[in-house]
Amino acid sequence: MAGRREGEVLERRWKRGRGFALRFRAYGERRYLTLGLEAEGWDRAKADDELQNVMADVRRGLWVPPARRPGREASVAAEGPRAVPLFGPFAAAVVAARRGQVAPDTVRLDEWALSHLNPWFGERPVDEIDSESIDAYRLHKVRESEDRARAIGRGRPRRNDHGQVLRPLAPATINQTIDGLGRILGVALDYGHVASNAASGRKRRLVVPPRRPVHLDSPAQIEALLEAGAEFDREPGSRCTEREAILATLVLAGPRASELCRLLWRDLDLANARLHVGRSKTAAGLREIPIGPLLRDLLAAHKAARYRGDPDGLVFPNTKGDPRNKDTLRTGVLVDAFSRADEILGRRGQVPLPKGLTAHKLRHTFASVMVACGTDPASVMRMLGHTDPGFTLRVYTHMMARSEEERTRLEALVRGEQVIAVEASIPRPLGIGIYEPAIMRALAERGGRAPRREVLAAVGEALASRHGP
Repeated sequence: MAGRREGEVLERRWKRGRGFALRFRAYGERRYLTLGLEAEGWDRAKADDELQNVMADVRRGLWVPPARRPGREASVAAEGPRAVPLFGPFAAAVVAARRGQVAPDTVRLDEWALSHLNPWFGERPVDEIDSESIDAYRLHKVRESEDRARAIGRGRPRRNDHGQVLRPLAPATINQTIDGLGRILGVALDYGHVASNAASGRKRRLVVPPRRPVHLDSPAQIEALLEAGAEFDREPGSRCTEREAILATLVLAGPRASELCRLLWRDLDLANARLHVGRSKTAAGLREIPIGPLLRDLLAAHKAARYRGDPDGLVFPNTKGDPRNKDTLRTGVLVDAFSRADEILGRRGQVPLPKGLTAHKLRHTFASVMVACGTDPASVMRMLGHTDPGFTLRVYTHMMARSEEERTRLEALVRGEQVIAVEASIPRPLGIGIYEPAIMRALAERGGRAPRREVLAAVGEALASRHGP
């Protein structure tokens, strides 16, 4: 069995030219020693001789690490030893330094990527991460995903430390982890720790199969989705009574999920039928979106029931008054609404909603609706907050293939000219457990004391939608 390699000669390309360095272990630690440039007389043979001399001194206990010199020396050879950081600590420091300089979602994405990268690269010096090691990592993730899929198929899924099922990683997801690796190695390249970024370029990525397009642009499907939200809002005991308004805003105004969750009352200009989106992730996201009569009426009704006089209050908070996020939006509103809409469509003998529907796909629906209403592609692109016209043009081409009747029906829906028929449920009295929080909230908003008539009016306003129309 071959012994452990004690040291090696490294060839480096610095700004001042090609040079040589040594990497070896001494006294239980990993060492890095810069030798010098070719212009200073160093070559491979001389570097090999120096490695043998250094290792002999190490074995005899005679080698003394050169002292670090403060500041940057004129000569690379005079810099003294320079430790190459391990990927794990270096990556953690890079991500931590980015906090406050990039969007929080970007930091979370990097942290997620590191959860996959660190088990493979964490103990490896950054300058040892080359194309071969990245290809090995990619193959490992593919095999890991196949194993997860087999475990799920056997009914014994793999689970993480929190008991959550570990699902297979799609090729695009594996590529995202390699993108994260590329960002870290890009910083290492800037700092001079690596000679090149081995994670750059497409060769290190998996081929991603084209996604099946998801189009929710059938008038019947949009109507069913809004009806589903309205039905949930009217159910006695429902704690969320703004599902219809949320769904209508996603479909008929096209904000990103994060934008909808952060929407403030001051962003709604109902008098001029405008919605202002001002806290997006891109400069193109700072935009003004016109809203049609149907959405304006739904938002006006929602404001009449929920607005408490604070223009900086959230339009769609959760039941505790805190901001939603894209995950709670999905689990608390969208999943149930999609399921109920399919039930409605099934009863009518109509095609169910497309699979793979998400809040982001509802932005596609908004683009389709705008095209159906005759809005030009450039304006649709601005309303979406996009800088690349490619997506908008694809939607435009898709919608133009639809019949004139469908486009006319969509336009009528947006303009409120087509009534969405919703079968009213029979009003039922609510339990005392529903009234009590509303009464306490009404009293708290009035300083703890108020005339009975005023409290009853406030409670009636708060619970009106739960009794049915």
